[in-house]
Amino acid sequence: MVKAADHVVDVGPEGGTLGGQIVAEGTPEKVAKTAGSYTGKFLKEELKG
Repeated sequence: MVKAADHVVDVGPEGGTLGGQIVAEGTPEKVAKTAGSYTGKFLKEELKG
């Protein structure tokens, strides 16, 4: 579902007090290229196939 979005905002990098910062934002392809983004890591795999 996320890979079909027009725009993604990845908030993290962790949960709770270690989160709340924008880690990545943009198209799913742009987020997939962002180092340190857990969402990007999974999007990268989803966008391959």
